[in-house]
Amino acid sequence: MAAGQTAIEAKGVTKQFGAGPDAVKALDNVSVSIRENEFFTLLGPSGCGKTTLLRLIAGFDFPTEGEILLYGQDIAPLPPFKRPVNTVFQSYALFPHMTVAQNIGFGLEMLGKPRSEIDARVTQMLQLVRMEELRNRRTSQISGGQQQRVALARALAPAPKVLLLDEPLSALDAKLRKDMQIELKRLQHETGITFIFVTHDQEEALTMSDRIAVMSKGNILQVGSPRDIYDRPSERFVANFIGETNFLAGEMAGVSGGEASVKLTGGSVITAGIPEGLKPSGKVTIVVRPEHADLVQGETPADLRGVLENVVYFGTDTHYYVKLDGSPEPFIIRQQNTRGGGQGFARGDKVGIALEAHSAQVLRD
Repeated sequence: MAAGQTAIEAKGVTKQFGAGPDAVKALDNVSVSIRENEFFTLLGPSGCGKTTLLRLIAGFDFPTEGEILLYGQDIAPLPPFKRPVNTVFQSYALFPHMTVAQNIGFGLEMLGKPRSEIDARVTQMLQLVRMEELRNRRTSQISGGQQQRVALARALAPAPKVLLLDEPLSALDAKLRKDMQIELKRLQHETGITFIFVTHDQEEALTMSDRIAVMSKGNILQVGSPRDIYDRPSERFVANFIGETNFLAGEMAGVSGGEASVKLTGGSVITAGIPEGLKPSGKVTIVVRPEHADLVQGETPADLRGVLENVVYFGTDTHYYVKLDGSPEPFIIRQQNTRGGGQGFARGDKVGIALEAHSAQVLRD
């Protein structure tokens, strides 16, 4: 199989539950391609359709319309046990009366593999998830994080072409979740298996993914790398859902070199990027991330000007809230704190805001 080959492709997939006036479209003509050997995340709020799409890939449900392709072959009609796909669920569904090793080898036994092959593969999986010393411990006697590793090892043991992960970290505490984020990425890199991960947690998605699909109301709004999704959101929902952001209202003043000149409500004119395929005109919304702007003294040249309303210290950084002319919401600037720092800004100061080059983006909506 060639590197970069498409592993999973959804083509025009619609999933409808119910009929008539009570019908609900969980997925509405969704198309997406997921590459071989990539960590791909379906990100969105509850009810956006991400788990439904995962279930269709797994074979636990079937599309109302459209195709699910695995390396070019339509697998939509196939039941789960005939798909080279495994799933790790929120609840790990381990057998508490079995040992760690027995849990990992259970699926291989169901496939009728010879004992020597099962034992060798179980040992390999225990090494992969770094649990060799617990192979004879019952899963009811190990921690939540260790149970997560066993569930992953069990799913990886049959060497599936695609591993599906349905919010598998949701039951873990905050520190363990961060540890497992790094661990999952390591496992994906070492096995070379395509991972499709479902989460509503933006930090998880940004931390682990090669690419992210942001979903809302049964649709995929944007697909891109974590940096693309964060720095260059194309839709207001995407910008608002992932991280903190500033929205500025304005009107198009012109386009040059693939960038827009936008006159803001307060009178300032700024340059902003344009999403691919968009031809903006009339009134538009601009997005700027708080860390892509710097607070400067009032007399210093700046892109925006206003009055400092509030200063909030967060330890690693400080947030400055600036009231701009003509804007109902404060503009937020996030600046990292340094030892012995302190910018000398106080509430009520007239200040300027200098935007980083190429930091502003026009939104589709």
